[in-house]
Amino acid sequence: MIRDDIKFMQEALKLAFLAFEKDEVPIGAIVVCDNRVIGRGYNQVELLNDPTAHAEMIAITSAASYLKSKWLKNCTLYVTIEPCSMCAGALVLSRIERVVYGSGDPKTGAFGSKLDINRLRLNHKIKVKKGILEKDCSQIMKEFFRKKRF
Repeated sequence: MIRDDIKFMQEALKLAFLAFEKDEVPIGAIVVCDNRVIGRGYNQVELLNDPTAHAEMIAITSAASYLKSKWLKNCTLYVTIEPCSMCAGALVLSRIERVVYGSGDPKTGAFGSKLDINRLRLNHKIKVKKGILEKDCSQIMKEFFRKKRF
């Protein structure tokens, strides 16, 4: 499973680089079902002037459209940075099975860094794996914000 996690996180990283090139916060996400990518997204908050246009939200919408279902059962989201509370809530509502993320987000992360959505008494729990290609996922964020400061 670890080999697949790395392979799919590399795909999410490609999307993060695309966001970086478009001067968006460089976060990329994909949804995988049956070892196949069925949804993709990267941050488009600036482009769309939409605070909800996070990589995860776009990937969830894309995957749900592909499956023609509001449920993403038996699916995994790969995302370069730990999802925020908005995205975590959407993931619970989608009934996604698993979330794999690269780097934690101490300011807004909702899978253990700032809060843990799985500790709330909700009707769905998500399996979580963190730290896949953590260094690469963290580095692109650091580079983006370093560039912004100078």
